[in-house]
Amino acid sequence: MEATTTDGRTLYVDREEAERGSKGPFFVVYADERAERRWGYFCGNCRSFDNAMDAMGRIKCNRCANIKKPDEWDAAHE
Repeated sequence: MEATTTDGRTLYVDREEAERGSKGPFFVVYADERAERRWGYFCGNCRSFDNAMDAMGRIKCNRCANIKKPDEWDAAHE
């Protein structure tokens, strides 16, 4: 799926490659049509590119608070 950012940049959302979020999936986004340059994530809940990932792999949408839990977790990080 082709999508455009607020600044007019065309990006390519891969609907087959996704991470599970609390409110909806986070789809992997590529900067090129051939999916060679990974760009980030697209929130499937609110259809936004406005999200962030931390060092533990947690993804949080800044618009709707959709969250993907970290890949690795232990109580020491709390």
